[in-house]
Order: sequence, then structure tokens, then C-alpha cells
Amino acid sequence: MKKTFSDEDLIKNLSLYYMNRHLKKKPMEKYHRKIDESLLHDREKYRKKSEILLLNSFMHHFPDVKFEDLTCESPDFIAKLNDKKIGIELTEVINHLEMKKVESTLNKMFRQAEILLEQEDTAKYRGVYFLEFYPNIKFDNIEQQEENILSIYRSIKKNKPVGCVKGMRKSFHRRNVFITHEYSMNLFDELCSEKILELIDKKNEKFPYYDTSVDECWLVIVSDMNSIASRYTFIQDREHLQEVESPFHKIFHLENLCGNITSIK
Repeated sequence: MKKTFSDEDLIKNLSLYYMNRHLKKKPMEKYHRKIDESLLHDREKYRKKSEILLLNSFMHHFPDVKFEDLTCESPDFIAKLNDKKIGIELTEVINHLEMKKVESTLNKMFRQAEILLEQEDTAKYRGVYFLEFYPNIKFDNIEQQEENILSIYRSIKKNKPVGCVKGMRKSFHRRNVFITHEYSMNLFDELCSEKILELIDKKNEKFPYYDTSVDECWLVIVSDMNSIASRYTFIQDREHLQEVESPFHKIFHLENLCGNITSIK
């Protein structure tokens, strides 16, 4: 990948690695630069850039969509399509709530181990490491987390599992050290349609407060397939989604890995 996404937050963004083959690079680069040039706080810039990455698959389905306002809040983005001003509200559906906190803690540990390895020798250790952990792994306190970080660091350094690490595989990346969780997709890992409908209900309540200058307002619900908390293999009771009532002009469910899209309204 060329050094277009030069900020640290983008360099370390696994989504860029996962989507590199399918990334609509030119518009994505332009949108990221626009966000960087805005007056948003750095934390908000990172959030906005992460959100627009989730919409990469959406851009493949709607190649004529041009995002005009990338820093608004209600809705998240404003775009132009067929001479219409479209407000796009983006929301992520979490499939495994109990895994969200676990994933957050794991990502913090991964980042600390990445820093240790890059400080020692980036060229030697660069790559993407997919780690599998023993089921009894604990990280309830700082001491346990620090012990796990050292296990991750030593596993990669020795090229064999150490401590809490049960298994490890490496994929090529020519610039950085990435560490992530090895996720085995369960063939029966369903996403309950009720979770999607609950999200729609919550967004319906906020609809009156969205920008009224747009011609249409679309709701895009994303399953981030790079996240162990969001992944799924099929939507349970998909037919229930056709019963939805909402003031949104269009509603879509999108998964951002293969780009499958479901039109709900």
C-alpha cells in the first residue's frame, strides 16, 4: 500500500489491510484528506475515518454516490446521488455484546505488543499476526494484561506460542506489525433480526432531529466482519426485516468484508 494513509491511526488500521484488494482507494484517500483538513479534534477525525471505511462496500453498490459533508453529525454524512442530497446515518450492529469488552481489551494489549516489537525491529517483525488464545485467558487486572502482552510479544519474537497464546499464523505486510485475534467462523453463528429491528427503532426516535435540508435520509446498518463482536454467518428470521416501519427513505444492512447488502426498506 502506498503511503497515502500517512497518519498513525490509519497506518495501524487493520481495516485498510483487510480491504486493500477491494478498497475504492481514490475516493477513500480524498475523503480521508478532507477529514484531516477539517477542524475536528483528532479523536473525532479518527472516528470519522473509521466510519467512512465501513462504508467502502456501500460505495461499490452505489458507485455514483459522492460524499459532500464528511464531518456532520445528524446524520453522519451527506452525499449527492442523482441530483439528490442524501443524508446517510451509519450505525454498527453488535452481534456478541459479551465480546465487545473482551475485544476492546485484546486490542489494547495487541497495540502495546506491536509497539514493543516495532521499537525493537520493525523490519524483522513486520506482518499480520493472527493469534489464538487458550480459553482460560484472564485480563481482569493490569498485572494479568501486562503478563499477556509479554506472552504475545515473546510468541512473535520466538515464532512459537508462549504463555496464553495457543496458536499463531503470520500473513505478509510490508510496512508494519499488526496483531489480531484468530477468529474461527461458526457456521451456525446467527445474527438475530431482532437486533437489527431494535437498532432501527432507536434511530427512528432520532429521525426528527436530523438535517431537514436533505432530500432523503438513508440508514445504513453495518456488520463489521473484521470485529469478533460483530461477525455473523447468517441473519436469523430475515423475513421479519421486511415488516419494518420507519421514516427513513431507505434502510440497508451491509457486511463490510464480502460487501453483501440487504435492502430492508
